[in-house]
Amino acid sequence: MLLVSACSGLNLEPETASSLGAERDSELTTPTALPNEIIDAADAEYLLLTNIYERASPSVVHIEATIFGETRRGSGFVYDRRGHILTNAHLVKDADAIEVTLGNAYALEAALLGLDSFSDLAVLKIRAAEDRLSPLRIGESATVKVGQRVISIGNPFGLKTAMTAGIVSGLGRTLPSATMIDLSPATGFDNPAIIQIDAAIHPGNSGGPLLDSKGLVIGVTTAMQSDSGQFQGIGFAVPADTMRRVIPDLIAEGRVEYAWLGISVMPEDGGYGVAGLSETLDLPVERGVLLRGVSEVSPAHRAGLRGGDRLVDVRGKSVCAGGDLIVAINDTYFDNLDGLITYLVQNARPGDEVEVVAIRDRQAIEVTLELEARPAREGPAIGCATSQ
Repeated sequence: MLLVSACSGLNLEPETASSLGAERDSELTTPTALPNEIIDAADAEYLLLTNIYERASPSVVHIEATIFGETRRGSGFVYDRRGHILTNAHLVKDADAIEVTLGNAYALEAALLGLDSFSDLAVLKIRAAEDRLSPLRIGESATVKVGQRVISIGNPFGLKTAMTAGIVSGLGRTLPSATMIDLSPATGFDNPAIIQIDAAIHPGNSGGPLLDSKGLVIGVTTAMQSDSGQFQGIGFAVPADTMRRVIPDLIAEGRVEYAWLGISVMPEDGGYGVAGLSETLDLPVERGVLLRGVSEVSPAHRAGLRGGDRLVDVRGKSVCAGGDLIVAINDTYFDNLDGLITYLVQNARPGDEVEVVAIRDRQAIEVTLELEARPAREGPAIGCATSQ
């Protein structure tokens, strides 16, 4: 039997035709291997991630907190060789018992040294030999940029340590003080300077470290924004600079006191910050914090700062006008209220004396005041404090 080739029109024996077809298929389906230098360059990023995981994962711990017979599971990491473990406040708040499992599956009971619902940070203490503890190094979050690589390590769904990677997708976010997933009531103060990431965050990741490409901790994973309970592309982390302010106080005192000015400001979203109001209200600057009210018996009130004195309709909304416009504290200028709160949280303490620069009647004024600790509740405010 002869086989007719459609390509050449030649009559070939079956064995010969089969051999030629195999050679042709081999030429079509087997590409030439790329040079090693191209492969190595393409794998460089993955080698970096592998290296960070191998160095950092032994420091990440699994946490189980028992609250009224129910178990919360999350993550944390070794802060120092004295047995201090960092995690989220919402994970261990009101816990009857806490168990920490180190990266080598060594489990220990943990004591809660202190927690701070405002920053959603907590410090645990375990008794372990120093050679079992590998602390992570803390970096600086002030230098973090949108677009830079971030790595999250934790225990999603209670599984053994896992890693996800992504980028910083936003900075300066604000979360309610108790966070979106805290079970305790909010304190009324917002947690500023939050880092937004797109690295996948799942239940159980809370309290784990957020690392940069050098393996430095630049944040603590704290929450995800989701309608389904599963990750939908938006996660949040408490910045390292807030950790640096909070953790020493939690270790030493078990609690944190924050500096308080005693001012009231209109919500700035929707274009009602200074930048969005400057033209309508004829403000001389486009950045800063426009005071709506000043709390009675507060540092701001004693220093003579003033709230607004009249209501103005701006795009269908009543805006309090005529108040002082704070633009700087101790020569640190800020764009909005989040910037002011971030400065107070990360750089100031109750009892500190600060220089406040404000604008009143289009003229710059300077006042010196002594910051106080945040009260449980703020008193009545003077000015347009109730306007919306």
